[in-house]
Amino acid sequence: MAKFREKQLAFELRKEGKSYSQIRKTLKVSKSTLSYWLRKHPLPEQQIRLLRDWNETRIEHFRQTMLKKKNKRLEQIYQKQKKKIFPLTKRDLFIAGLFLYWGEGSKTRTAELQIANTDPAALNFFIYWVTKFLEQEKTKLKVHLHLYSDMDTEKELEFWSHTLNIPKTQFLKPYIKKSLLKTINRGTYGHGTCTVKIGNARVSEGVLMGLKSIRDRFGS
Repeated sequence: MAKFREKQLAFELRKEGKSYSQIRKTLKVSKSTLSYWLRKHPLPEQQIRLLRDWNETRIEHFRQTMLKKKNKRLEQIYQKQKKKIFPLTKRDLFIAGLFLYWGEGSKTRTAELQIANTDPAALNFFIYWVTKFLEQEKTKLKVHLHLYSDMDTEKELEFWSHTLNIPKTQFLKPYIKKSLLKTINRGTYGHGTCTVKIGNARVSEGVLMGLKSIRDRFGS
């Protein structure tokens, strides 16, 4: 799986016009492996000439210039989307919570609400949603961490307790996976997977039936 992700990233970097040496600096793979992956993805002749003529200083300058342009473009898009989305009404927030639970929550545990994620912001929104819209007490929440064997358990407990503003007394004993954090996808937040849950059958049933109404509306 890790090799597949590296291969896909190699394709993406090649499409951006990166040379073999530039891609290898990012992926740390052998030249023979890279040649095999990209054998059907040659650079255009014009791009090859540019790469041959440019020295590393020019390449770095070009990269920084393109990065600044990209960041400026993304900032403009961010501000446009922010104006379009906010302010959110109570109904907006309630529905947003339902869709978050639809995508990330457990739908098989009818006696409790449970959501697992690596993104602290997603979990903080879930906690906000549960306490403000489902009117559940924050003190009744339980937190369960899934960590890797090369992680500092106490440090991660401290991180999640501080980030979620939940005391460690509400944390269950962490589950420690035998695999290593350094072997997983680079896209994670680096603090393991955090599960937040609360036991309340009636509230859980309300959420699940709310999701069923949406599913029925858009189902075939």
